[in-house]
Amino acid sequence: MPGKKAKRKAAADSGSSNVFSMFDQTQIQEFKEAFTVIDQNRDGIIDKEDLRDTFAAMGRLNVKNEELDEMIKEANGPINFTVFLTMFGEKLKGADPEDVITGAFKILDPEGKGTIKKQFLEELLTTQCDRFSHDEIKNMWTAFPPDVAGNVDYKNICYVITHGEEKEE
Repeated sequence: MPGKKAKRKAAADSGSSNVFSMFDQTQIQEFKEAFTVIDQNRDGIIDKEDLRDTFAAMGRLNVKNEELDEMIKEANGPINFTVFLTMFGEKLKGADPEDVITGAFKILDPEGKGTIKKQFLEELLTTQCDRFSHDEIKNMWTAFPPDVAGNVDYKNICYVITHGEEKEE
């Protein structure tokens, strides 16, 4: 009969058939560093108290138990590194394909230039649906600066959303 540790490992590893192939070594190392930061008590499992301590370290002291419980429930058992990586993989897989996102931007680009005016995009993002905050807009322009004419390359934004990094020219 398998021991407790073997059962926990089997449960944690189930459903993650090839999660490590979804990311390159640099990304896996970055996820490992993030996992280590969140795993405050260094027991190899992220639990409710680890999340509470992480939020506290970031200055958010009044996190509700219900919110933490919801986060923990996103996993199908103990959150070890493999489960953590699998959860990110599933979230990234949930993003729309690049052509779908590009198609949405093309609606805003009737001339098919591959760019949208910064001012127009900023107005849409701050006034429609899930509105961007000032800081989110600032971060976006830092990550995707418009050209000197004020045009934003939406094809690059779509690529980064779906692939995680800029294309090499």
